[in-house]
Amino acid sequence: MTENLPADRYPTPQRSLRGSRILAVVLSIGVIALGVALAFLGYNKFDNKDVEAQVISYDIVNESTIGVRFTVTREVPSDPAVCIVRARSQDGSETGRREVYVSPSESGTVEITLPIRTSQRPAIAEIYGCGNETPGYLTAG
Repeated sequence: MTENLPADRYPTPQRSLRGSRILAVVLSIGVIALGVALAFLGYNKFDNKDVEAQVISYDIVNESTIGVRFTVTREVPSDPAVCIVRARSQDGSETGRREVYVSPSESGTVEITLPIRTSQRPAIAEIYGCGNETPGYLTAG
């Protein structure tokens, strides 16, 4: 026995393939736009052109120390800065890190030489980043 149901009371669901495609396109465009906006905000927040650093040279001192020589250039030399310098091993893993306080000076560019202690044999030293927001625990010294 088959019972016929009134069509106006119990409509059969119909899927719109066109509607699904439009929704997928709209969502894709939204995700891409959100990604671009986040990348732009991140770039503007973390791109600090007020303080820039560049490695001049590095020397492997021994199995657990690397010496690094670098310059720090500040837009406002009378402001202190901080740089994070790190050492990496042959496989690319970070094996040592050091925060460096850059004292105010009259010169826009200063040169710094320092050792970095490492947990493995170092292969390279590099600047991880610099900024002009100096943490309270880091002082000249």
